[in-house]
Amino acid sequence: MESTKGPQPCPMLLFMLLFLFLNSRMLHAENQELELLLSFKSSLNDPSKYLSNWNTSATFCNWQGITCTNSSRISGIELSGKNISGKMSSLIFHFPYIQTIDLSSNQLSGKLPDDIFFSSSLRYLNLSNNNFTGPIPSGSIPLLETLDLSNNMLSGKIPQEIGSFFSLKFLDLGGNALVGKIPPSITKLVSLQVFTLASNQLVGQIPHELGQMRSLKLIYLGYNKLSGEIPAEIGQLISLNHLDLVYNNLTGQIPSSLGNLTYLQYLFLYQNKLLGPIPTSIFGLTKLISLDLSDNFLSGEIPELIIQLKNLEILHLFSNNFTGKIPVALSFLPRLQVLQLWSNKLSGEIPKDLGKHNNLTILDLSTNSLSGRIPEGLCSSGNLFKLILFSNSLEGEIPKSLSACKSIRRIRLQDNSLSGELSSEFTKLPLVYFLDISANKLLGRIDSRKWEMPSLQMLSLARNNFFGGLPDSFGSDNLENLDLSYNQFSGAIPNKFGNLSELMQLNLSKNKLSGEIPDELSSCEKLVSLDLSQNKLSGQIPASFSEMPVLGQLDLSHNELSGEVPANLGKVESLVQVNISHNHFHGSLPSTGAFLAINASAVAGNDLCGGDSSGLPPCRRVKSPLWWFYVAISLGAILLLALVASGFVFIRGKRDSELKRVEHKDGTWELLLFNSKVSRSIAIEDIIMSMKEENLISRGKEGASYKGKSITNDMQFILKKTKDVNSIPQSEVAELGNLQHPNIVKLFGLCRSNKGAYVVHEYIDGKQLSEVLPNLSWERRRQIAIGIAKALRFLHCYCSPRVLVGYLSPGKIIVDGKYEPHLTVSLPGLRCIDNTKCFISSAYVAPETRETKDISEKSDMYGFGLVLIELLTGKGPADAELGVHESIVKWARYCYSDCHLDMWIDPMIRRNASINENEMVETMNLALQCTATEPTARPCANEVSKTLESALKTSSCVLGLEFSSLF
Repeated sequence: MESTKGPQPCPMLLFMLLFLFLNSRMLHAENQELELLLSFKSSLNDPSKYLSNWNTSATFCNWQGITCTNSSRISGIELSGKNISGKMSSLIFHFPYIQTIDLSSNQLSGKLPDDIFFSSSLRYLNLSNNNFTGPIPSGSIPLLETLDLSNNMLSGKIPQEIGSFFSLKFLDLGGNALVGKIPPSITKLVSLQVFTLASNQLVGQIPHELGQMRSLKLIYLGYNKLSGEIPAEIGQLISLNHLDLVYNNLTGQIPSSLGNLTYLQYLFLYQNKLLGPIPTSIFGLTKLISLDLSDNFLSGEIPELIIQLKNLEILHLFSNNFTGKIPVALSFLPRLQVLQLWSNKLSGEIPKDLGKHNNLTILDLSTNSLSGRIPEGLCSSGNLFKLILFSNSLEGEIPKSLSACKSIRRIRLQDNSLSGELSSEFTKLPLVYFLDISANKLLGRIDSRKWEMPSLQMLSLARNNFFGGLPDSFGSDNLENLDLSYNQFSGAIPNKFGNLSELMQLNLSKNKLSGEIPDELSSCEKLVSLDLSQNKLSGQIPASFSEMPVLGQLDLSHNELSGEVPANLGKVESLVQVNISHNHFHGSLPSTGAFLAINASAVAGNDLCGGDSSGLPPCRRVKSPLWWFYVAISLGAILLLALVASGFVFIRGKRDSELKRVEHKDGTWELLLFNSKVSRSIAIEDIIMSMKEENLISRGKEGASYKGKSITNDMQFILKKTKDVNSIPQSEVAELGNLQHPNIVKLFGLCRSNKGAYVVHEYIDGKQLSEVLPNLSWERRRQIAIGIAKALRFLHCYCSPRVLVGYLSPGKIIVDGKYEPHLTVSLPGLRCIDNTKCFISSAYVAPETRETKDISEKSDMYGFGLVLIELLTGKGPADAELGVHESIVKWARYCYSDCHLDMWIDPMIRRNASINENEMVETMNLALQCTATEPTARPCANEVSKTLESALKTSSCVLGLEFSSLF
């Protein structure tokens, strides 16, 4: 029987067709991902060429920063810290299998793409430490576990949809400019472990529903404007390890429920408005490592229950209203390193065993009412480097054990009732750079012992009962400030004081010193202030004093000096304040420099003559046949000078100044130069010739700036147009014209015509700090920081009257080819065109200045603090979009307190951060003090300069600690 079979399908053919189909789809998907990657690359700037292998010569799974699944689909893009910039393309969020995107620590900018939350497969998204602006887009990714948008410039409110990220374990939106309240929906994130909204501008109360987020381990809500009480429900978060609510406006008492947080290691509530005592339950948190409740209004006693905190390393309770005694229990906390209780109302004695069983590195108990003796064991750990006990009622001798503390660097024991003599070993501490034991009852000789303190920069023994001669040396080549005033020292001033090459301030007043003033003192070329008043010095003023380049203040009053006042002393350009009263000087007073307008009280008690404002009688001349001729000549000269002065009403120079007037086709030009050398070099014709387009340097709000050059000797200068100089206080401008400091741009003079008014400055061959900063190494940045600090110290501390910068910004700092900074000081009345607009628009203005329009030394320090932050982070106040003046400071405080150095340091200097970590942390520490909201909390320029130089020389600090008192 014949059978027939129909056509049968071939299994092999079906398999091949299926393979080709799937392979074509895979190839299509790979090509699509390749195109997305190349498009993403094209939107970026890549100066470091990290993306150089992103090309078709290799499969994209082998490209740098790309990871793939086993099926060659892109699962991760990791480009953290690669110095890439540009606006981020939304294409990166369209990879179908992407799980990880990390673009943190770059220079990306612009708004976040609206479809940032497009990919449902995404588990990890980190865009932190960039320059993104605008709002956080709406949307959600239910499976996303990490969302980090911190340290950008994002603004607007936190989207309500944030509560839809149900799988989130890590959320960081800190370091932005977010506003509004914390949305209640955020409490739906029940899996969240790390919750950071710090350093924004959030307001309102902390949601009570936060207690439902039982997985939380870390909460950072500091540096906002949150108000109300701390929710008691936070005590339900029993897994919490770190609670940070600092720098808010929180009120009420600390809830006792926080005692339920048995795993808590870090509790930071400082800089709020909290009241009442510390709840006793807090002392049951036996795992606490750091407790900081400083800068509140807390009261009551510190209980002995603190003995339970055996793991405590850092205790900050300063700036509160605590009373009673310091608990003895503190002596028995074995890990305690930092104890700061300053500025309270504590009384009684310091526990006698404090330090014996601790590991103390910093102890600050200053500004209390403590009595008794300083305990012997404070340095038993061998690690103590800062001992601050000033402004108490401590008595007895300085402990002998302190003389053996070789780790100590900073000692401040002034304003107590300490007595006895200094031990021979106390003057041999090798690392001490700051020693102030003034205003005590110490006595004895200091010249009978050897001083070996090679690090010493500041020494004050003032207001004690020391006697005998002065030592030839204090064993340091770095000494900058020496104050031995108000003692009973006798004998001669040692000639070897002239070897103190770094000395800037020397005060030997109110002693019993005798003999002549040594010529060698003029070798101290950095000496700015010299006070030898109220001694028994004799002889003449050394003629060599007229050669001291930066001498600004000289007080020789109440001595037995004689002879004539050296005529050349009046030609010292930097000298602004002189007192030679109550000596035996005779002859004529110099008619130049600081003697021109000297006060009568500063020359009284001598046999001097001359001086227009000194109250001295005119100098008598021996009459001769030519006497009337000389009188006529003198009267004619005076009349001529009066006419010139009245014709030039907008300014009056005090020394070496010369007025020039020229008729030009544009009208009358008037030029006043403050320095005789400049006056011989720059003519009005040079000023007029400089105002050409090819000489234009910049054009600002006030007008154009030109670079000019003298036809006579090629001296270069800057000509800056300004408003009418008639508004300048005439008594101040001549002093500014005579400022001499290597870090201050010299003011040459003023010029006026019908076309406008101009300021003539020294030309510095360099660029503004804002221009060069991005390419500077850490070594260059610290050099600049020290230079600016020295300039401020000179202006604030050594000029009389003091000179204010107005508002200090990188635009006022010129950096020359040797990376030395030069600060431009504005004339009074020329600091703003319109006060209101100026103070609102400048990002470097202190908060109190913005409100009152008044400037002060403290407002200058605020601006310097912002410059320090910019030197460290590369970020300035103008980088932020909303609330910029507060957010950069808040961001810096948050980073310093709660972030690792790598998270906030400028990427340009990050590669050397491990080497210079201590220097960078201590410098940020200082910057935050300078930018304190309360002006009185900011250090003065003198303290800043010394602290900064010391920090950058010794590189000593305790990392991660809040800055202790500078005073």
